[in-house]
Amino acid sequence: MRLAELSRRSGVSTATIKYYLRERLLPPGHQINATTAEYDEEHLRRLRLVRAMIQVGRVPVAKVREVLGHVDDDSLGRTIRLGAAMWALPQVPEPDEDDEFVQAAEQEVITLLDRLGWENTKRLTTISSAYRSLVVAMAALRRIGYDWEAELLEPYAELMHRAAVLDLNLLETQPSEAERIEFAVLGAILIEPVLQALHRLAQEEETTRRYGFE
Repeated sequence: MRLAELSRRSGVSTATIKYYLRERLLPPGHQINATTAEYDEEHLRRLRLVRAMIQVGRVPVAKVREVLGHVDDDSLGRTIRLGAAMWALPQVPEPDEDDEFVQAAEQEVITLLDRLGWENTKRLTTISSAYRSLVVAMAALRRIGYDWEAELLEPYAELMHRAAVLDLNLLETQPSEAERIEFAVLGAILIEPVLQALHRLAQEEETTRRYGFE
């Protein structure tokens, strides 16, 4: 397809597509002559990913380029590619290791991982953004007097593990390795808000079941 067709099918203006090409967020088209290039379904799929990251996820262009570099690096194994792509996305600030609330929260998270038997996750705590995010959130709760302990968190973590199994089962249906990594990135940007909304809808449903509409 030519640039105009790529624009029509993707809903992205030709000027924006040209900008993405200049920024190396899209691979070059297949050059037909000095002024014309052809694009294919791979370009369309990548364009949709870029658009989701920038317009929906508000990910800066430089960070998008970094994530896509991991997506395209087929010298890495799947676990490393998935992790690198996720870690390249915008993250929470580093927790203050001298903060007593952070220290207490980190100990509780480690206790939680022990209770769950998540030994592989424990090996990744020094580089895992998810681990840091949980520590920061737990510290914030402790700071205002809500000392959630590992025992309370454990059933929630088990539910999330079931969701992770569903995620990876769906990921493995994608036809290529690059598409599997792209699917994981899209999941972090688009699916997590869906899951959060479903959680809130479930809370609304259970609240009305228990207490009615009064």
